[in-house]
Amino acid sequence: MKTANKISQIVHLKQVVQRWRRRLPSAGSLAVYVGAERRRFVIPTRFLKLHVFVSLLNKAEEEFGFQTTGGIVLPCDAVLFKKLLNVLDGDERGIGNLDFDDFTARFSDLAVDSSSSCKHDTIYESQSFNSLLHKA
Repeated sequence: MKTANKISQIVHLKQVVQRWRRRLPSAGSLAVYVGAERRRFVIPTRFLKLHVFVSLLNKAEEEFGFQTTGGIVLPCDAVLFKKLLNVLDGDERGIGNLDFDDFTARFSDLAVDSSSSCKHDTIYESQSFNSLLHKA
């Protein structure tokens, strides 16, 4: 009976470790948090040099300032951000040279609500995000 209990504990521990490994970004990747629900995306670090991401990071700085704790929070709708990643996957060079406003104008049919996709929302306040991190 003790052996079966130890085996089930080992199996459970392996499952927990595997889940945590999947959540950690690999080398050359970065986790960012997007949208009101703070949806987590892991993006390649090479995206950070693209003009579309630089403009999105500038919007984040304008909206949130520089955070000393927590992850990078992007003031954008999560659905639109996912579409951005999908489009970049197909044409990184062409789309990467646009700024974020040009991207949303060019692909306005992709945005759920392009008028509110990257505007200030009280849900985005950094204190609420930091409290989420402390709970994790």
